[in-house]
Amino acid sequence: MNQSLILLPAVALVLLTAIVWCRMYFTRIREIRVKRIVVQSLADAAEAKRLLTDVAGPADNLINLFEIPNLFYAAVIILYVTGLANGLYLALAWAFVLLRYAHSFIHVTYNRVAHRFTVYFAGTILLWVILA
Repeated sequence: MNQSLILLPAVALVLLTAIVWCRMYFTRIREIRVKRIVVQSLADAAEAKRLLTDVAGPADNLINLFEIPNLFYAAVIILYVTGLANGLYLALAWAFVLLRYAHSFIHVTYNRVAHRFTVYFAGTILLWVILA
């Protein structure tokens, strides 16, 4: 197997992070305009969270994309550098990324916690398998 293929799921996860960031940014700008919020009042994080209710899902999801996925990025780099990447690891990596996409979709749209947690749990188990 071409070892560089293992990097493609990581690139797809970076793309997801960019998509969620854009969603958060444009949701935040729209909410500031619609509610006529004075931007300086957002300097305090607690006040920003109180005022910007529409952006909570995308903002929380963006934070999530800098937690567990960091272990995924490390695993991908280790697999690539050591030459241990194979078809199984590639399939697991893509499955993890697809579950992260599903998690983000749920989080920034209808946000049903039971659905979100199930997808999150499945993805994290896949990551532990990759790391094992």
